[in-house]
Amino acid sequence: MAPARPLALVTGGSSGIGLELARELAGRGHDVAISGQSDRVHDSARQLEQEHGVTAYPYRADAATFDGVEGFWRFVADLDRPLNVACLNVGIGIGGAFADTDLDDELRMIAINCTGLVHLAKRVTRAMLAQGPERGERRILVVSSVSATTPTPYETVYGPTKAFGFSFAESLREELREHGVGVTALLPGATDSAFHHNAGMGDTVYGDNSWKNDRTLVARQGIDALFAGEDHVVGGDDATQQQAVDNRATPEPVKAARHAEGTRPAPR
Repeated sequence: MAPARPLALVTGGSSGIGLELARELAGRGHDVAISGQSDRVHDSARQLEQEHGVTAYPYRADAATFDGVEGFWRFVADLDRPLNVACLNVGIGIGGAFADTDLDDELRMIAINCTGLVHLAKRVTRAMLAQGPERGERRILVVSSVSATTPTPYETVYGPTKAFGFSFAESLREELREHGVGVTALLPGATDSAFHHNAGMGDTVYGDNSWKNDRTLVARQGIDALFAGEDHVVGGDDATQQQAVDNRATPEPVKAARHAEGTRPAPR
C-alpha cells in the first residue's frame, strides 16, 4: 500500500533555502526526496525525519551533469509514488569580473542553473501530466532570484541564468494552467546562506550575512505562494519586496551601477 502522505522533491535540498523548503513541506505533511552534492544530504534527510516524522529520501548527485540530474529523477520515479510537489531549487553563483572568472566554472553554472533546470522540469512535467488530477495536487516551484530583474555586473553570467529561470517558470505556468498543474517562481533577495561565500564573494558587501533575509522566511513565502497558486513571489523583507518593484521602473544602466556597488570585488 502506498504511503498516505503526499510526495515532494527538492533539488539542492541539503542546505540553505533548499533545506528550508524541504522543512516547510515536511512540516505540512509531505514526504520529501532531496538531492545534494555532498554526503550532507543524508544528514539533512535524517534531520527532516526526526523533526517532522516524515520519510525523507536523500540522493547525492552532481547537478551539473546529465547523469546526475537523470539519476535523481530515476531515484524519485523508482519510489513509484505520485509526485505532488517539485521544488526546482538547485543553483550556484560565481562572483568576480567577467574578464577574470574561469570559463569552465561559468559553463558549469549554466549547466546547473539552466540546463539542469530544463532537464528535471521536463521529467517532472511529463510525470505530473501523466498521473492526472485524480492523484492529488500537482505543483512546481522554480527558484529564481531578484537578480532576474536587474543587470548583475560582477555576477555577469549568474544574473542571466536566473532571468532564464524566471521566464521559463512564467512560460511553463501558462502551458500547464489548463491541465491543473500550478507553477510558481520564487525570487529570493540576498539570503543568509553560504551562497555568496561559495560564489567567491566573501570580500564584497554580500559576504556579510548579518543584513540578509532569513532563509526560513524566504522558504515559507515560497511555499505559501506555491499553495496559493500565485504566479511568483519575492522572497524577503519589505525592503526586498520594494526593490523588486523599483526594478520594474528603473533604467537598466542605473540598476547595473547600483548592483556593482555591492558586488565589485575589493581591490587587491
